Amino acid sequence: MIPRYSRDVIANIWTEERKLEIWFEVELAAVEGWAKLGVVPDEASSHIREHAILDVERVKEIERITRHDVAAFVQSLEESVGEEHGRWIHFGMTSSDVLDTTLAIQLRDAADILLEDLDNLMAAIKRRAEEHKMTPMIGRSHGIHAEITTFGHVLATWYDEVRRGKRRLEAAREQIAYGKVSGAVGTFANVPPAVEAHVCEKLGLSAAPSSTQIVQRDRHAEYFSALALIASSLEKFAVQVRHMQRTEVNEAEEKFHAGQKGSSAMPHKRNPVLSENVTGLARMVRSAVLPAMENVALWHERDISHSSVERIIGPDATVLLDFALVRMTGVIDNLVVYPERMQRNIDLSRGLPYSQAILLELVKVGNSRQSAYKMVQSVAMKAWEEGLDFKKLATEDEAMLEQLGAERLEACFSIDRALAHIPDIFERVFGSSEQPR
Repeated sequence: MIPRYSRDVIANIWTEERKLEIWFEVELAAVEGWAKLGVVPDEASSHIREHAILDVERVKEIERITRHDVAAFVQSLEESVGEEHGRWIHFGMTSSDVLDTTLAIQLRDAADILLEDLDNLMAAIKRRAEEHKMTPMIGRSHGIHAEITTFGHVLATWYDEVRRGKRRLEAAREQIAYGKVSGAVGTFANVPPAVEAHVCEKLGLSAAPSSTQIVQRDRHAEYFSALALIASSLEKFAVQVRHMQRTEVNEAEEKFHAGQKGSSAMPHKRNPVLSENVTGLARMVRSAVLPAMENVALWHERDISHSSVERIIGPDATVLLDFALVRMTGVIDNLVVYPERMQRNIDLSRGLPYSQAILLELVKVGNSRQSAYKMVQSVAMKAWEEGLDFKKLATEDEAMLEQLGAERLEACFSIDRALAHIPDIFERVFGSSEQPR
């Protein structure tokens, strides 16, 4: 985590202080679980809950000697409540009982923030999609003018993709919200399942049905994969904004604020820096996936090769994705759209985007697809190569006129016809947010 790309609301989940606070709650909940079984005296459980002190500095001091973070933490708690009652802290538990349960809480809480971010992004996209539902723009394939679409259609497709990303994260959140208090190899040899059940219920988690010393890392791999897919979608949106802001395209641009400078050298520059930033952040979020996958295969019941990885990718991936989501939402909210430039770009192709409409009409009147294609392509290539108006050439072509007639040929160039089903698409995307996709 670096401050430049961190919002406090999610970064605070990953502070040392917050981590130890969760450890504290895990340990106290375990003592309560033992007390419910009658192993730990009620007096001891109450005393620990009332008098245990979380002293971060003392934990650090002890860790410099023990070189073991959980052992240092447990010792500090024991000191705060005294030997008589402190002996029940961490009773029957292993370090990973605390560590993995805590990580589950952190990842779950981070997911909740990210899900809220996704809701905000979807709201922004929907608003702009409805605004530009019927704003014509050229669609491109291979970067080349294809057929006419609308900017609202582009945004509706983005909305549907974000919704899929949200559903993936919801599923990943469910899979990650599993704790464990099952002991050194997950057999409950020294701590019964009832203690685990109490801890998990108290902390809003499910108990892992079967664990080793750790919760199995396929859950974490699924979580980081979900984050990566969302990040990839954000990059997709950012790349299109960057394309639209190119001087030669100029169909939309990021809002340029008063006093903003696009370049230290060139006063005229207005660069898509926010979208470029999102592109870079997406690369970093995706970088968490491979090590998360590699963490799945550990030695026997556990080794710690995953530990250092998770200390990095947990905070970094969640915090960076949060920042990217908020940034992309702002880009879309404030995007300056130029419908007149979109129309100008449509006009650059001089009617060529309507070539398929003519092709299909020729097929309807009895031509083979191949002969119809050849007929239309010959006119299209003449327009392309000589910079001529395709519509003029097509509507004056003797063969096409003979087969289709002037009125039918003219109708092929109707933009209303080309965009007739945009409302149907919007109904499918926005008609019911609960409809399975």
